[in-house]
Amino acid sequence: MAARLAGLDSRPAAGARFFCTAGRGLEPFLMREVRVRLQATQVEYVSGKVFFTTYSDLNMLKKLKSAERLFLLIKKQFPFSVSSISKGKIFKEMQRLINDDPESWLNAIAIWKNLLELDAKKEKLSLRDANLLKRKMGENDTIIAKKLKAEQMQATQTNKECQLERQIEEETLEQRDGLTKRHKFQEAELQNVGAKGVDTPNQDNLTFRVSCRCSGAIAKTFSAQEVGRIIGIALMKQFGWKADLRNPNLEIFIHLNDIYSVVGIPVLRVPLASRAYIRTAGLRSTIAWAMASVAEIKPGAFVLDPMCGLGTILLEAAKEWPNVYYVGADVSDSQLQGACDNLKAAGLTDKIEFLKVSVIGLPLPSECVDIIISDIPFGKKFKLGKDIKSILQEMERVLRCGGTVVLLLSEDHRRRLKDCGESSIPLNFKGSHTDDPGIEKCLIPEENTGTSETVSFSSEANSQESLHKMPAFGSLVPVECYQVSLGKTDAFIYKYKKSYSSGP
Repeated sequence: MAARLAGLDSRPAAGARFFCTAGRGLEPFLMREVRVRLQATQVEYVSGKVFFTTYSDLNMLKKLKSAERLFLLIKKQFPFSVSSISKGKIFKEMQRLINDDPESWLNAIAIWKNLLELDAKKEKLSLRDANLLKRKMGENDTIIAKKLKAEQMQATQTNKECQLERQIEEETLEQRDGLTKRHKFQEAELQNVGAKGVDTPNQDNLTFRVSCRCSGAIAKTFSAQEVGRIIGIALMKQFGWKADLRNPNLEIFIHLNDIYSVVGIPVLRVPLASRAYIRTAGLRSTIAWAMASVAEIKPGAFVLDPMCGLGTILLEAAKEWPNVYYVGADVSDSQLQGACDNLKAAGLTDKIEFLKVSVIGLPLPSECVDIIISDIPFGKKFKLGKDIKSILQEMERVLRCGGTVVLLLSEDHRRRLKDCGESSIPLNFKGSHTDDPGIEKCLIPEENTGTSETVSFSSEANSQESLHKMPAFGSLVPVECYQVSLGKTDAFIYKYKKSYSSGP
């Protein structure tokens, strides 16, 4: 199987340009991830999007954990000016996205089709080999089961023969010979289930729909429906494609705002952030993965989530770093039941253990845990108040010296920690957008030439860091901080290191 898969080069013929959407504040995680996981180059970002070039195949692209959705980039250019020209001229400017450079659209479609076709071939080979292996294993199991059954029946009959041996010894010997012949089994033959291929459309019979998002000044002039109609008509005239709003082969995504105009193709129908192995969603999977990545989990570590809820953080961590001992704790029966359901669905029952205990009374010896990762509950439903201090004291107690704590805290938690903390330290540069000098913020979008002008973001980041303070707590010294979006509210990912033993 490995040899056949290696023979399929599913990389784009040339490095393809992609972008991913990301939750606000998760851009630095995604930028680092595409560099490490995909060996990506030309990594740039705007708020909520990360652009990059990679030779990676679709299988590797699917492994991105901090991204929401994945797109193949067609265009990224300056925003449309809606203040100085008429509405009719803006219509023509939008149509030029297609008409001025149709070759870039055809190239993008070719790359998109190539990615899907090669990925389908890989899946077909993998499924075929899996079926062959399953059939062989099934045949072996059938033979073993039948042999075992024959031996059991023979043993049962032997016992009966021993009981009758004194009375009819000769008849018993004849029966034994007869029964041995009658209970010989033949091997069963299994039918092989063929793998179904995935068809990709030809250029001639391509159907499409346009998904549009407008924000800023352009949203006050045009609705998303108007922009979608303009782009759709231009595509039909230019390429002869047919519109299909219900079940198209191809979706075109366009986002227009005051900073940029972006056009791309969603590579996958299901968002990357929708994890197939999570049955009941709790904390957003991208946030959970980001927290686990900040913790820098090493093989053999003891990782604890003392307020695990549905276990999302531990699931994300165990999927990425499996050779670790994970323990989750919670006081809610319903939450623990949901966590157990997720655990079974993810196939990680041998990796994570759940306990019904309180976070302020953990049944663990002092300084036995290497890493603590936890989403501290907040909102109207959870009014922890001053309990945040006792929660951190218990975490500090079970954490070993040099260990790491990663917490997701609300603004209220942050203020309370600052009140009860012993000191405060300015926000580390890592906690802003990125500490990697090779990653830059894209302030001037790419033109049709494919080049881009960028400016370093380090000066902007430094100017913002003085606005944030990270509260220390006892022996827990702050290392990094990230402000992230949870939708309607914001939260903070804090990373602490235990600097000295806190005593018994």
